[in-house]
Amino acid sequence: MTLSRFRTVLYTVAAIVALAGLADATYLAVQAFTGETLSCGGSPDCFRVLGSSYSKVRGIPVALLGAVAYFGVFTFATFAAFGYTRARVLLILIVCAMFLATLWFLYVQAFLLHAYCRYCLFSAAITFLLAGLVIALPPARDA
Repeated sequence: MTLSRFRTVLYTVAAIVALAGLADATYLAVQAFTGETLSCGGSPDCFRVLGSSYSKVRGIPVALLGAVAYFGVFTFATFAAFGYTRARVLLILIVCAMFLATLWFLYVQAFLLHAYCRYCLFSAAITFLLAGLVIALPPARDA
């Protein structure tokens, strides 16, 4: 497999993974706006995390920001798969920002709230996977 083909495959995988994160974040954002109760398997931790003051930034649900970020990753990965160099740079930047935000929210869950949300942990896993895919991308100089 050539290097450019390998790069295209990684971008495609990143786009598909981002769709899973987009679905998760969209579900949580809809829940935040409608106030409907989540199905967390009877775990009160979900409600503690999603109802905490950390679940919003200036009144905007963090899940909505996550949905926008995942949509950005999907978009930039798709464009990068088709050879757009700027999309690669934007993809790397947004995944780095998401990774740092994920570390913060894991800290909040573990050390401030002492509660874990399954949906949030799924999102964290998706973000870690995206970061791994971005790290695995070969340099673009030989494209």
